[in-house]
Amino acid sequence: MKNAVRLPGLFLLTALVGCAQQPIQQSSSGISAPPVESHAAPIAAPAPKQIIAVRESVTPAEMCKEPYDIWVRIRKGYVLPDKDKPGVEPDQLWFARHQEYLNRVSDRANPYIHYIVESLEERGMPSELALLPVVESAYQPFAYSNGRASGLWQFIPGTGTRFGLRQNWWYDGRRDVAMATKAALDYLEELHQMFDGDWLLALAAYNSGEGTVKRAIARNQAKGLPTDFWSLDLPKETRGYVPKLLAISNIVANPPANGVLLPSIPDEAFLSRVEVGSQIDLALAAKLSELSLEEIYRYNPGYNRWATDPDGPHFLMLPIEKVASFEERLKDYPENERIAWERHTISHGETLGTIAKRYGTTVAVLKSVNKLTKASLRSGQGLIIPVSRGDKNAYTLSAEQRLATTQSTPRGGDKLEYVVQNGDTLWGIAHKHNVSPDSLAQWNGMVARDGLKAGMTLVVWKQGTDNSVSESARSVANFVHPLQENTRQRVGYTVRRGDTLMRISQRFRVNVDDVKRWNKLGKKKLKPGQKLTLLVDVTAQSGRI
Repeated sequence: MKNAVRLPGLFLLTALVGCAQQPIQQSSSGISAPPVESHAAPIAAPAPKQIIAVRESVTPAEMCKEPYDIWVRIRKGYVLPDKDKPGVEPDQLWFARHQEYLNRVSDRANPYIHYIVESLEERGMPSELALLPVVESAYQPFAYSNGRASGLWQFIPGTGTRFGLRQNWWYDGRRDVAMATKAALDYLEELHQMFDGDWLLALAAYNSGEGTVKRAIARNQAKGLPTDFWSLDLPKETRGYVPKLLAISNIVANPPANGVLLPSIPDEAFLSRVEVGSQIDLALAAKLSELSLEEIYRYNPGYNRWATDPDGPHFLMLPIEKVASFEERLKDYPENERIAWERHTISHGETLGTIAKRYGTTVAVLKSVNKLTKASLRSGQGLIIPVSRGDKNAYTLSAEQRLATTQSTPRGGDKLEYVVQNGDTLWGIAHKHNVSPDSLAQWNGMVARDGLKAGMTLVVWKQGTDNSVSESARSVANFVHPLQENTRQRVGYTVRRGDTLMRISQRFRVNVDDVKRWNKLGKKKLKPGQKLTLLVDVTAQSGRI
């Protein structure tokens, strides 16, 4: 297994083939429509017009220096059509005006993109697909967004399971870069074949589901209309999804013409797969590899807890230069010493569930390591329990610590803690505290459709104002895609017999008080046939791929 780049965070300013291409025609908005690729020899060229956000210290000559890096390699494999469509231009302009965003995304892609590019080349797939995680997750492996989608490739649970991505308390294969990349490319290949070799339709189906695209095609066929991507009546998110990929492809094709500089990522493997053979504490893995715990998690984002899954996978992704010394030091640790153990004497009333929660493990692990065939315990009985070696707060990117970071992020107003009771719902708790279900979910690292379990602690910010997305909200713990549009739309609704404000608000996932305010209801009762106006988040009404 290979992966890309070394020295994450070291940015070498690079200009790509733009300096070698023919003069570029400027559009009315200042965005160029460069040819996808040029094999012309480099020639002296004047500084491109309409340069946006280029630092004064960068000269045109510097922009024309072209080290061979991953961006050059990606550009050589371009295949996708229609990059000059008018619908691509607005997103291309957005990227061109946000140099800092391109820097951040490049930094995040640094460890992973080489592996993705090689995987695409092995299958003969378009190299532009290496840029799809920019659209999906901004190359953030811990991204968890609307629709319960997770990881670089934003798989929802069901689609992840369909393509072999295991998801449990210890491990989430949707965030495992290697496993999720294989699953995503498998899915895209399947869609490409399903839609008769049309990559744009395959991409649309990856976003909205193959059924959605098939129905749109059938509608157009029935009307005698074209069935290409641009002619179909698809959901708003999907209509914007494919142009975003084409737009970032255009940026990579010719950064100087778009007034940007891409941080250089060397075209060389960075990570290597190391077979460990057993469960291992990630703190020990960090020690043996001479990496920080945060680096271990970033290179292995599929692991949820303080250790790898006892049932596997039993491998780690490590920087190539660390592999030999790690494997040599690991020889000093037999399998039973790769995690720490603690002896626990059972007290009256304790259960395997309460003990597992206390020690940060699972009932299945306790039963396995103690060879228990049933869940009943007796007072005074002894158990051996696998425990983390370090302070649990040191595992900063474990699921628990990412949640803690999210819940402690200030949102304005007073912070309350609420312990979930049997029968509670997210909607009921939100209504009780006069906050929106979507806000309550966001404050607790969830989405509105996630289930609750008795004993969970939720944070509630009374009178909080979380409508604007701050930079901190785009952190590992609380992902919001910076290209995400305002998805609230005005919807008309006719009150039916038996409807209540609570029932309507739950159905459309809005706040009761908002419904009253939008319709100036006050204390008026609803009547069948009454017309209401609702501002609905359309992306929360249906799932993703």
